[in-house]
Amino acid sequence: MIFLNGRFMPIDEAMVPVLDRGFIFGDGVYEMVPVYSRVAFRLGEHLLRLENSLAAVGIRNPYSRARWREIIDTLIGRQSFDDQGVYLQITRGVAKRDHAFPKDIAPTVFMMSNPLVGPSRELIENGAAALSAQDNRWLRCDIKSISLIGNCLLRQLSAEQGMAETILLRDGLLTEASASNVFTVWGGVIRTPPKSNLILPGITYDVIVELARANGMPIEMRAIPEGELRGADEIWVTSSSKEVLAIVTLDGRRVGEGKPGPVFRRMHRLYQEFKAKVMRSGGEASRAA
Repeated sequence: MIFLNGRFMPIDEAMVPVLDRGFIFGDGVYEMVPVYSRVAFRLGEHLLRLENSLAAVGIRNPYSRARWREIIDTLIGRQSFDDQGVYLQITRGVAKRDHAFPKDIAPTVFMMSNPLVGPSRELIENGAAALSAQDNRWLRCDIKSISLIGNCLLRQLSAEQGMAETILLRDGLLTEASASNVFTVWGGVIRTPPKSNLILPGITYDVIVELARANGMPIEMRAIPEGELRGADEIWVTSSSKEVLAIVTLDGRRVGEGKPGPVFRRMHRLYQEFKAKVMRSGGEASRAA
């Protein structure tokens, strides 16, 4: 069951006109909300990020926050699984093909939900492989644009080699990965690039920072040169689906001791405890409302 332009329907009944600007230009934005035990996690923060993306590209927000919550809660309730990833997409709408924005058209709103599956036990225990690449995407990576061909091409580089991620470098500095944020560890200190227009402001990124600070784990948000990335004791990638995952080889070379390190182990445990006590209880469901 999906939601499209005010109606819930089976996905095979959903149709969007070929002149929708999302189809023609990739002119739209998206959001993905993790759901645990049928409770949307930090929905207010996800809606705020959606609002920021819509404002950045000049698309009218079609719904109030209360209406977004109502639709999302209804969609969650119509699925047969408890842990979900709710994907929502808003395009500028349907108009004749012209690069300039059309006036007074209704945005297209699409929403679906799929099972939310985290990393396998094997990946958690043994870690994952990644490769690096130059970050050749546009300069507004903070906008959750549906124009993701740059990310897709970069992710394909690692996918073709059976690796979990492609870690990105721009002008000699770490930015993020093709579909996740990146953290490093040096001498017990967690380091990650600060939020900017060059990285997506991840909600899981925020959770990791908060958990580190709440549990006395040193953490720094600052620029990370390529040499520091390659010499790190530990590298992690984080996202709603990856949660927090250790990278144990980068470009075929061992990271640290070549296995998930002690700081990762502690953070992974803290994250799982947080998920059980807070995410699944709905304790932060209304945050940033």
